[in-house]
Amino acid sequence: MEDQLKELRALAAHARNRRTETGIPRVAMVQGAIPEHELAAMYDPMVNLILQGSKSMTVGAKTLHYDPATYFVMSVDLPAAGVVRPAGSGAPYLAVSLTLDATLLTRLLSELPDTATPDEHDNAFSVAAVTPELLDAWVRMLRLMAHPADIPALAPAYEREILYRVLQGPMGWMLKDIASPDTALARVNRAIQRIRRDYAQPLRSEALAAEAAMSVSAFHRHFKAVTSLSPLQFQKQLRLLQARTLLVAAGKNVTTAAHDVGYESPTQFSREYARAFGLSPARDAARIAARLASGPERR
Repeated sequence: MEDQLKELRALAAHARNRRTETGIPRVAMVQGAIPEHELAAMYDPMVNLILQGSKSMTVGAKTLHYDPATYFVMSVDLPAAGVVRPAGSGAPYLAVSLTLDATLLTRLLSELPDTATPDEHDNAFSVAAVTPELLDAWVRMLRLMAHPADIPALAPAYEREILYRVLQGPMGWMLKDIASPDTALARVNRAIQRIRRDYAQPLRSEALAAEAAMSVSAFHRHFKAVTSLSPLQFQKQLRLLQARTLLVAAGKNVTTAAHDVGYESPTQFSREYARAFGLSPARDAARIAARLASGPERR
């Protein structure tokens, strides 16, 4: 597998510190140090493969660590915080990711033999050991960056293969469950989408449970198992992340940002913001703005 990783590192060597699009649909990469504010974010469902260095992902109270021997799968939208580290040799962190396409995943599953798993799993993110077959599919996918005319014809086939290799692995059930509308994971995901749409509104457990077609008690239990967060904690993290965007990108003041994301008390908002990000809203926004103004890090 080392030869495959070596080629993948060479193919992804021109990635930048921030997310770098490859020209291949849903495939991106990143290299080096990533600004801290970008590592605390709402993450889309994805398959993430580290080529160099290592990363930790924390959702709620659960932290997972992965490196070039493993890959990470997240099957629902989750507020998470990441920490990246260079390799022991000092070589910079380097990774590639594939954002999951629910339609493609459902179509692929419909074409495969029915290997349904019991509805016993809830967790929506995990780490598994990488395989030579999965790496080989990634190699062929990233080679397309040098042949953009081939992307429309070949990228869909390689994307299907990457998904197929994940489906064959220990986290295949996760992709199957999210694509199957009657599983607990898929039903919780419907509630997650409601929270995302209405994050500034008061959270109503009864409505969310109805969205998930569960009793209130079962909904809370499954939601915590899926996300490692309670619905209220999920909403709070989403609100704080959105407020951060309003403070930095929209230039709103603290009171306005607090109200816009659903806080009635700016004081409570500032207290919870500082607890989440380590600085008051104003100081954190000023720090991020200063870093953005200075431009990308140079290596």
